[in-house]
Amino acid sequence: MNWHAEDGGPARLQQVPGRLLGNHEGADASGAPRLQVHARRTWLSTMVVRGAPGEVYLLTHSALRGRLGLATTAQVERIDPVTLKTLERSPRLAGGPLWPGSMALHSSGDLHIVYGNHVHRLDRHCQPLGSRQLSGQDPYNGFVTLPGGALVTKNLSRTQPARLTVLNPRTLDPIGPPVLCPEPSVARLSAQGDTVYVAGMHSVMRYHWDAASARLRPDTGWRWDYLAGTPNSFAWDLVLTETDAWFMDNGDHGYLWTMRGAGRRFSANRLLRVSLRDARDHGAWEVSGLPGGCVTNPPLVDVRRGIVLGYDSGNAFLRAWDLLPGGELRPRWERPGLGCASHMLLYEDSGEVVTNDHQGMSEQVVVLDITTGREKARVATGGRMQGVVFPSPGWDRDLYWCSMDRIARLHVTDN
Repeated sequence: MNWHAEDGGPARLQQVPGRLLGNHEGADASGAPRLQVHARRTWLSTMVVRGAPGEVYLLTHSALRGRLGLATTAQVERIDPVTLKTLERSPRLAGGPLWPGSMALHSSGDLHIVYGNHVHRLDRHCQPLGSRQLSGQDPYNGFVTLPGGALVTKNLSRTQPARLTVLNPRTLDPIGPPVLCPEPSVARLSAQGDTVYVAGMHSVMRYHWDAASARLRPDTGWRWDYLAGTPNSFAWDLVLTETDAWFMDNGDHGYLWTMRGAGRRFSANRLLRVSLRDARDHGAWEVSGLPGGCVTNPPLVDVRRGIVLGYDSGNAFLRAWDLLPGGELRPRWERPGLGCASHMLLYEDSGEVVTNDHQGMSEQVVVLDITTGREKARVATGGRMQGVVFPSPGWDRDLYWCSMDRIARLHVTDN
């Protein structure tokens, strides 16, 4: 099972084959926890990706210089999959403007990193093979890799139009001219095959990659203004199933160490759906219904069970819906008070969802049954900040949890 990119791939399904706890509960008869944690302090961990068995890479970046208006840098480490000890480390990689970057292991065997307004190519020993500064002064909000190997990235801005750039994965040179979207975009890109999806500040749109002509071509017949008639703010990343795109709005917030109370709109955030076949087929559902609702990440869709999860991080609320014929939803269960904000993991066979619960100055990772919302296990990571980035599955009933102040390995024990 590969996990070569954030969210497991450009469709952002966040799904892992197999199971974590399985039929086990979070504690045995003596009360001894079955979910254990080993953590290491870091500075702004964003994600890990996996290579060959036992090969784990960690992406971190600096921040203090960014607070002072100075250029920031990123760094990649190959870490021990159990102890998390650094085995190999890249030099500091040029970045520029501060924003959590992205890393992926390419089919060529190289690592690609987009951070700030730079793209880097590294070998498996974390040594640089190439680098390029991207156009403009905005940070770039990650990238997706297309089936043919090309990289597609985008600047992050609330004022300047989103600029889609396609890159050669070996030379890092642009392939064809950049494409300007009709509006700015904050969210990360998603992709399904050679079709790239953009969540703009007001609408969702898509572009088809034509390798023969080296052009990203807009799909002029597919676009939805999801904010029309609402007081809400922009959306975050799209999750793509075979039939629909799912995402959430009210992405404007003031996160520093927690998403609780960070919303900047006096409105409820919403779970949104739009058909990939016909953008006129769409729907919207309030998550908690409370004012000040906000998120900074995508929802989760369990296609096998027909269950969709949305959350309101500003009000610490998680809700599940049943997916009905015609794309309608019916409330299934809710977890008020659950401080979740991060990207999630779904273990497909067992229906276990891994998310976070931030309370006060403590972060815990929680395993829930997606069918009932019942808690199966939880463990404190030792982190003080609420995680808002990317977890990754491990190799054997374990996973890696990234947050702003540490990397943690969570693993299941039977004693």
